[in-house]
Amino acid sequence: MKARVQEAARFLQGLRPLAPRAGLILGSGLGGVAEEVEDPLTLAYRDIPHFPLSTVEGHAGRLILGRWAGREVVIFQGRFHYYEGYTLEEITFPVRVLRALGAGVLVVTNAAGGINPRLSPGDLMLITDHINFMGTNPLIGPNDPELGPRFPSLTPPYAPELCTLARQVARAEGLELKEGVYIGVTGPSFETPAELRAFARLGADAVGMSTVPEVIVAGHAGLRVLAVSVITNSARGHAEEVAQHGAVLEVAAASGPRLARLLRGTLARLP
Repeated sequence: MKARVQEAARFLQGLRPLAPRAGLILGSGLGGVAEEVEDPLTLAYRDIPHFPLSTVEGHAGRLILGRWAGREVVIFQGRFHYYEGYTLEEITFPVRVLRALGAGVLVVTNAAGGINPRLSPGDLMLITDHINFMGTNPLIGPNDPELGPRFPSLTPPYAPELCTLARQVARAEGLELKEGVYIGVTGPSFETPAELRAFARLGADAVGMSTVPEVIVAGHAGLRVLAVSVITNSARGHAEEVAQHGAVLEVAAASGPRLARLLRGTLARLP
């Protein structure tokens, strides 16, 4: 894997000399955040060595190099999911490349269902912890110590100083920023009512089909992580709340400008 990561990083460095401060993974319907990037160089994933392809509606499948909020950034406009048939190594490949490019911060966004009754569609939720309910882990298999330790600590998985910074930005921008625990599942079927009740008892506030693998690998690689969910639907097991992918994308897109304000302010204030 290391050779493939290095080849992809060299390819990108050959197109434009890079010293990225941060990378951003944009989830379902949230690709519009990338429209603010200055001097963008946009590449289709298919044109980058060893990159998988996004196959899900709402994921553009593009990598953008440029400047945002005064910082050099790498933006992944669309991600990969376990339910698409990719391995967890393939899903997390962009995180490895980001680290190889020298970035120290990973910002992850996603669309999620709100399990906790205090969460409503359109809310922004700062992820303060997660539950891996995918039944597997992207670090299973031989470990390369040059990529990270055999037994990385995920206490905490999300950088406290970045969470504090996001809270400060939300207050300064007049944005309501809720907080909670995200539970990652494989999908692609939405959850049953019994599963949602079980997740609530486990302590989950929101549920989605991504993020956890990327965050685990980011922790393994030594990246500091900030993650924000856009709550796109209620997920409490009521028949009238059945999620539809099209509606999820609509809510995510409508929430994009507020998410962009939060992330822009946070990146601008990175120490």
